[in-house]
Amino acid sequence: MTQQIERRTTSVYKRYIEHSEQSSYIEIPFQLPPDVEEIHVSYQVDSHGGDTAKGVIDLGIRDAERVRGWSGGARQEFNIGLNTATPGYLPGRLATGEWAILHNAYKVPAEGCLVTIEIEFIYKAWRWLKGDLHTHSVHSDGSYTLEENAAIMESLGCDFLAMTDHNTSSQNLAYPRGTSVLMIPGTEFTTNYGHSNFLGVTSPMDDFRVSGISDVHEKFRVARERGAKIVLNHTHCDHCPWEWDFDVDYDGVEIWNGPWREHNRRALSWWQEQLVAGRRLVAVGGSDVHRPDSNVKHAMPCVWVWTDAKTVEGVLNGIKEGRVVITNSPEGPFANLQCGDYGIGDEVPYEQSGEVVVQLDDVMAGDLICLYSERGLEEEIAVDSEGEVILSFDAKHRSFLRAEVWRQFGQADGMSMAVVTNPIYFASNGGTVKISD
Repeated sequence: MTQQIERRTTSVYKRYIEHSEQSSYIEIPFQLPPDVEEIHVSYQVDSHGGDTAKGVIDLGIRDAERVRGWSGGARQEFNIGLNTATPGYLPGRLATGEWAILHNAYKVPAEGCLVTIEIEFIYKAWRWLKGDLHTHSVHSDGSYTLEENAAIMESLGCDFLAMTDHNTSSQNLAYPRGTSVLMIPGTEFTTNYGHSNFLGVTSPMDDFRVSGISDVHEKFRVARERGAKIVLNHTHCDHCPWEWDFDVDYDGVEIWNGPWREHNRRALSWWQEQLVAGRRLVAVGGSDVHRPDSNVKHAMPCVWVWTDAKTVEGVLNGIKEGRVVITNSPEGPFANLQCGDYGIGDEVPYEQSGEVVVQLDDVMAGDLICLYSERGLEEEIAVDSEGEVILSFDAKHRSFLRAEVWRQFGQADGMSMAVVTNPIYFASNGGTVKISD
């Protein structure tokens, strides 16, 4: 798969502190460059009076508006990121401009001391982030705590988790802060005739009760007004399908819910029909995990999003743009589509359309690779070896191309979906292909 190319730079500052400055606060200004996603600060104090006269210099940091953290003499280093930070420091926006390391010259030896500060800047980078967009907890009908959900996702190497308890938002006010997993606020709007996820806002609605489609439209309107991205869940499920009108305002559809089953096949076929009709509808998946289960597990399926920032906004914007691949598990396999500089979710200008490179990773002998366009199944390739497979397909005069990988899993009856990508799109000769509302 396309890997993140991480970019880092480091700046080193030295400040000699004289004994006369003891008990004063000292600032070491520095410039925060653009497009920084995380900063790491470390420092050391070298006293000139030997081991018997060590300096004690406290540590903190400010941005242009406020102090962003203070650890005194308790820490030698700290991190500040967009979503997480070392305890005692505030995560959040990393605005370009002047910042400053803060010192309190608490104890300075008679001969003074030298403070050396190292600041490492970790920049935003386009990469695939993976996670689960549909989970439940004790905040509705699940048995997992939020901490347990986060810990499981972290153990799987996942990057994000959407908390989508039924008709409540209390989970969004209680998510764990000490996890590397990005916690995406969400609510599963649950009605008697269909479910949908409202993602990205703490409180997408004030009352979930509806009595007709006009009420559903109103709930969607309010959620959208508050900034939510909207996904229709398990639309072709046997027990709780989407029975409302599909003429509602939504961003995507959950074509893969939990283990691959017949209702997912129906959703996949319906989605293909929408694409053929010219609608650019984003497909996602979600485990819908509620409790320990031998079949329904976290990040199965796993949603991969191409984004330049590990933030709620970054992940959800990537989904909105259709830069999404769904895999059977966090371990893959994985598929990617590229046409020149354009990838999954992008529209390729007509004059640049042509050969699409299909790269597949971690495939196995016996897997079946299928390429689909608006003309239906274009190619079907049986894999005869393990590892990486690279194919090319001439997509000239197509409106979209997407890929699937099918695999025989254990004792399953027949082959099941292992990977499905969203399409890469192609502009028509007359301009942009129509996107339906």
